[in-house]
Amino acid sequence: MSPEKRAPLDRRRVAATALRLLNEVGLEGLTLRAIAKELDVKAPALYWHFKDKQALLDEMATEMYRRMVAGSALDPAETWQERLTGSSRALRAALLGYRDGARVFSGSRFTGTEHAPALEANLRLLTQAGFTLAQAVHAGRTANAYTLGFVTEEQGVQPLPGERREGYDITERARRLAEYPLAAEAGSLLFDGYDEQFEEGLAILVAGIGARYGIG
Repeated sequence: MSPEKRAPLDRRRVAATALRLLNEVGLEGLTLRAIAKELDVKAPALYWHFKDKQALLDEMATEMYRRMVAGSALDPAETWQERLTGSSRALRAALLGYRDGARVFSGSRFTGTEHAPALEANLRLLTQAGFTLAQAVHAGRTANAYTLGFVTEEQGVQPLPGERREGYDITERARRLAEYPLAAEAGSLLFDGYDEQFEEGLAILVAGIGARYGIG
């Protein structure tokens, strides 16, 4: 038996195994039975740690966050624009590391408090820049929602880097929409070049937050 299978069973170990399987089978194929088989235990053993699949997804999202922030530190000299931009980029990069990463992360509840230091620091930075606490929360939540939504759509086309779902051939799409030239040409902007798409949308969002609250 491998060292991994001999290791004590705990929540983080189960979540780590689930994240590894996620890249192989996707969210629909990720079952407690499959995880138990990988861990060489009976499925009921997992229910000592997770009452249902959502509880497991919560722990998986928490583990994703732990990995995202491990070894990183916030720069206290950043502007609020730089902080929102950098945090959004980091979240997107983390989500893209897992098949269906955005779907796992979205709507999940952190099981620990590892996120609290960064949240506190971000809110403090924004309020010191002139945002009220409510405005700072709205700004952070909007940036987070943009990133999650963007990556959800991105992974719907490209589940993992180098993969592309059937039905998203841009040339074929343009042929089918030939009577609608602008819509046809938009295909390359909608379903390709996701790095550029994300950066442009993020720039629009950050500029819009500043304009909305009159904070430069």
